[in-house]
Amino acid sequence: MRNAYLDIISMQQFQETAAMKLSVEPTDSDSICKEEDKGTAVAAKFIQTADGFEKTEHSWFAMSQIPTELSIQVQDITFHVHKYPLVSKCSYFGWIDLQPPKSNLCCELKLDNLPGGPEAFETILKFCYGLQISLNVNNVAALRCASEFLEMTEALEDGNLISKTEAFFTFVVLSSWRDSITVLRSCETLSPWAENLQIVRRCCDSIAWKIYRETATIEEISNEEKWWFDDMATLRIDYFTRIITALKAKGMKPEIIGSCIMHYAEKRLPSTESDRERSGRHGLQWNIVSGRGQDDDIGSTREQRMIVESLVSILPSQKEAAPCKFLLKMLKLAILFSASPALISELEKRVGLVLESADVNDLLIPSYGSGDQGKLTNSTEELTMHNVDVVQRILEYFLLYEQQQHQQQQQPAPLAISKLLDNYLAEIARDPKLSVTKFEFLAQSLPENARACDDGLYRAIDTYLKTHRSTSDHDRRRLCKVMNCGKLSLDACAHAAQNDRLPLRTVIQVIFSEQVKIRAAIQRKFQTETDSDQEGSTSSRNKEVKALKIELEKLKTQMTELQRHYSELQQEHQKQNTKQRNPSGWTLGWRKIRRPALFNLKIDGEETDEIHNRSNQIHRDTSRRRQSY
Repeated sequence: MRNAYLDIISMQQFQETAAMKLSVEPTDSDSICKEEDKGTAVAAKFIQTADGFEKTEHSWFAMSQIPTELSIQVQDITFHVHKYPLVSKCSYFGWIDLQPPKSNLCCELKLDNLPGGPEAFETILKFCYGLQISLNVNNVAALRCASEFLEMTEALEDGNLISKTEAFFTFVVLSSWRDSITVLRSCETLSPWAENLQIVRRCCDSIAWKIYRETATIEEISNEEKWWFDDMATLRIDYFTRIITALKAKGMKPEIIGSCIMHYAEKRLPSTESDRERSGRHGLQWNIVSGRGQDDDIGSTREQRMIVESLVSILPSQKEAAPCKFLLKMLKLAILFSASPALISELEKRVGLVLESADVNDLLIPSYGSGDQGKLTNSTEELTMHNVDVVQRILEYFLLYEQQQHQQQQQPAPLAISKLLDNYLAEIARDPKLSVTKFEFLAQSLPENARACDDGLYRAIDTYLKTHRSTSDHDRRRLCKVMNCGKLSLDACAHAAQNDRLPLRTVIQVIFSEQVKIRAAIQRKFQTETDSDQEGSTSSRNKEVKALKIELEKLKTQMTELQRHYSELQQEHQKQNTKQRNPSGWTLGWRKIRRPALFNLKIDGEETDEIHNRSNQIHRDTSRRRQSY
């Protein structure tokens, strides 16, 4: 039956496909495959359709009445199929010289580099055999790459698999947000085919455009606007970087981009929070140090380092893009995973710009030995628990930035960073391996006028002397010179005066400063009481003047009434003068009327003068009192 099948094929012409270079060497007399020329023609009607497929653990068989003559191995799965259904739709097999071994008639072929692996090849075989296949978002990328690998073009057949998958990808996948995310995730195992076929680029552009279109009018970030953060966090870092870069090019707000980057880092990077319950106040324990030195963890370390470097590279440069806490987290991870020195330096500069908003716990960066490649060191060398040098460089960047911002001010105001630095000094002072030089240099980094009060610095120095009891007297004096005793509060002076850890000279300075402060406090209290008394006497004088003004207004009112009565009486006497003819009687009557009025007017004038004299006397007394004070 097999010999008959081979004889029929050697005599027929293939009417719908191009000539195929298939040469099979003749074997036994009972199984001779005669080849008329190098391009054997195949009749279309003999491209058989399998009735079904049978799968075993590592094999896949096409169930047909005609035996299979080709075995194709894809990874660990072997497919036993007929070669002519594949030749009719895959140009790849037409350019391969399939020659079966002399032991049997089965040709063997390995497709180790086939995109999509055995799953994609199984679907392609069904398509070649004319069986129904299902295109969906989970397999379209793999089938598109595999069909390109096998050269399933329109030259062999209209509606071949390349055109079908390309149409599905263009009109179905790219029009949907969820489908684009799913296909982009499936491309992670299809490199470089997915890159060369522009599947990744088109998915990234589609996703970026959909994000920008939905968030272009957003003023503030809220939970409703973060609908795309979780989907973005599922993508590989290089795909995520492409989308963020496209969003930055479109002009998206740096706050939204920074929030998305922080969300991605939260999902894909380990936590750097210190375990205070286990380590207490004598060290830090990171959640990611277990098993760091094992060989099977090297790949994970490289991946984490690549994520850190990629996220920092796409982070917007604006200060509002990311808070100081996130920048310090990325700095810790960059040091942990041995990122490039340029990237670490860039992070230190960015932290320096926003150092005022930092928390002291975020500044506690663990130290690593040189060449540890991100491992916590177990050596007994003089290595501090905290990386003080990194904080020193961050502080220098901050001071340089402040100097540029306040170049026109002769005496800048005290910095808010002084309290943060004093708290940090108090934390690292508990490190038994911290040298006096490093502590002193870091404490002296701030200008003299940066601290309004030195209580925090005194607490840090006292903590250091309490931890390092073997510190020499010379080093004790060095540390205490950093502190200005004149800026200590009365409570701090009272504590320092009884502190036996301080040098004698410092204690004397503290006592002298305490006396000066007490004297100044007493003077301020006396001045306050004097001012209150003066305010009381001034208020009493004001009351007297106010009462005199009221009396003067009353007298003015009485004077007006008297003048009105006088006018009425004068008019009455004029009427009587016209009626009476006796002038002596008129004169006598006028005198009787005029004398009481004139008498009353004289009295009123004397009272008015007396009132004015009293008012002047009060003003003179007030002026003398003010001069005496």
